[in-house]
Amino acid sequence: MRVTKAVIPAAGLGTRFLPATKATPKEMLPVVDTPAIQYVVEEAVAAGLTDVLLITGRNKRALEDHFDRAHELELALEHKGDTARLEAVRRSSELARIHYVRQGDPLGLGHAVLVAEQHVGDEPFVVLLGDDLIDPRDPLLSTMTAVRERHGGSVVALMEVPREQIHLYGCAAVEPTGQDDVVRVTDLVEKPSTAEAPSSFAVIGRYLLDPAVFAEIKATGPGRGGEIQLTDALCRLATTTPVAQGGGVHGVVFRGRRYDTGDRLDYLKTIVRLASERSDLGAEFVPWLRDFVAGLPAGGPA
Repeated sequence: MRVTKAVIPAAGLGTRFLPATKATPKEMLPVVDTPAIQYVVEEAVAAGLTDVLLITGRNKRALEDHFDRAHELELALEHKGDTARLEAVRRSSELARIHYVRQGDPLGLGHAVLVAEQHVGDEPFVVLLGDDLIDPRDPLLSTMTAVRERHGGSVVALMEVPREQIHLYGCAAVEPTGQDDVVRVTDLVEKPSTAEAPSSFAVIGRYLLDPAVFAEIKATGPGRGGEIQLTDALCRLATTTPVAQGGGVHGVVFRGRRYDTGDRLDYLKTIVRLASERSDLGAEFVPWLRDFVAGLPAGGPA
């Protein structure tokens, strides 16, 4: 079955970016001049996903406003003849069919995915986490779709990380399939210690899920942090459910460019990298950046 639906959990409080996120959803924080959430929606659309469901919560109305028409603003830009900005404003409202549902209780990623069950129905679907931005020059979702078409079941995106960082992620035990950068997942552990981690393969924020995952989420009790972990449900699919029943989990090892906007330092790095590559900013920004860095004291601020 062709995959057309994307689910983007966006109900988090964004506490790592307080006080900026006190009244502004973290997904609306700008990466240069575009909200982080728009990059994620654009990635989904580029992969052929035309139906997008945002899982939101209280104080997330700005997300709906961003992807809605802004008639007064458009009219003002049109009268000024500012066609470039007018096109940028209209683009966000024309990307895809975007729907919204509130998560209600913040019970974890697994619960957020379960909230999408009625909308998704009996179709495979993609889950994209808003903190992970994948560079459009390194497409990932199309590869994951091809793996599902070949093997069935569900597919997760994996990235090799330094062993000392694996406690920040879900971690996959894997075995080779004979296909480059495609592995079979044999176990999944949510945020293990370095000593307990079965590998250095971290699960990053892209999942292509068989609808069988909903039954496994319902059968999964609270895990790490007292939350319903998607990792635990996927582990059950990987280890106990036959492929014919939507089981089996494969991983695509991603070696492209990924930007983490959920961490303050990585968020700043992302802005600098993307601004440096922009045709309208890089020519002036990069020379300034070089001069600025050259004038900094060695070893950073005192």
